[in-house]
Amino acid sequence: MAATLQDVARLAGVSAKTVSNVINDFPHVRTTTRERVQAAIDELQYEPNLTARNLRTGRTGLIGLAVPELKLPYFAELADSVIVAAERRGLRVLIEQTNGRRERELDVLHGSVRHLLDGLIFSPLALGEEDAAQLSVSYPLVVLGERVFDHGQDHVTMSNVAAARAATEHLLGLGRRRIALVGAHPGEVIGSAGLRERGFREAMEAAGVPVAEELLLEAGAWHRANGAEATRALLATGAPFDAIFALNDALGIGTLHVLHEAGIRVPEDVAVIGFDDSEDAAYTSPTLTTIEAGREEIADRSVELLHRRIEARLGGGETPASATRVDAAFQLIERESTLGK
Repeated sequence: MAATLQDVARLAGVSAKTVSNVINDFPHVRTTTRERVQAAIDELQYEPNLTARNLRTGRTGLIGLAVPELKLPYFAELADSVIVAAERRGLRVLIEQTNGRRERELDVLHGSVRHLLDGLIFSPLALGEEDAAQLSVSYPLVVLGERVFDHGQDHVTMSNVAAARAATEHLLGLGRRRIALVGAHPGEVIGSAGLRERGFREAMEAAGVPVAEELLLEAGAWHRANGAEATRALLATGAPFDAIFALNDALGIGTLHVLHEAGIRVPEDVAVIGFDDSEDAAYTSPTLTTIEAGREEIADRSVELLHRRIEARLGGGETPASATRVDAAFQLIERESTLGK
């Protein structure tokens, strides 16, 4: 039978109230008494009732991370980085996968699980600007990504437009002029695809190189299979191209696979660049040039901002006067798929 608080009190020779004070780290407990109670807890292997403790203290030590899908390497690696950043601050992470579905995103924001959390880091995909009011919540919240601006919450994102412009400039600097874009979402304005396409177009226009609209390829979800399918469709058109900008690394890996199948040399015939610097990008053949979009900074700053809000809410810090916006720094990672061996 599991030991009770009263069992600990009897063994330590103190009141149940004193045991409770030690468990909850209340001040004004003598060191010798605290040591005696802790020794009794250890001997009996007593496990405190954390649910009751959480109700008293108003915190659980648990934060949430809600992302569209862990199947995408970027979000899996982001989750790992968030867990590490949270552990440094004494927090644990509950991960929710929304699959980019509106009802799941709303449930994450307003459902019953939220009451288990001290705060939430949320990467929406289905919600739009018209849903800004959905983010007006009573608990600490940090929003990731490009969607739903002007929502009044702390927001951590990547510099999609500038980073895509840098990726395109890299290809242009290598003399490539017929650049295909894999992963377009036609009509999208707010979102990774729309912003990265904007950066691509800005770089092309600045260089005086016309965008070949027939080389802008939709790929649906940004998975390897869809990158491969889009590249096969591109080859089937017979349209000439000398470079491919894949809007994430998974698409880029699918692209490399199909080019290899078709006997097209990379980068001699076609240069390929991705985006995100997932771990896989360094182990393709050839290795994949890509954009490192600041994943570690995004993870650390989002946890930092959330922790600050949690502490302020519980009276352990000053409440920030306004929401913070963080645009993570990016870096071009040059590898064999554009530079050769």
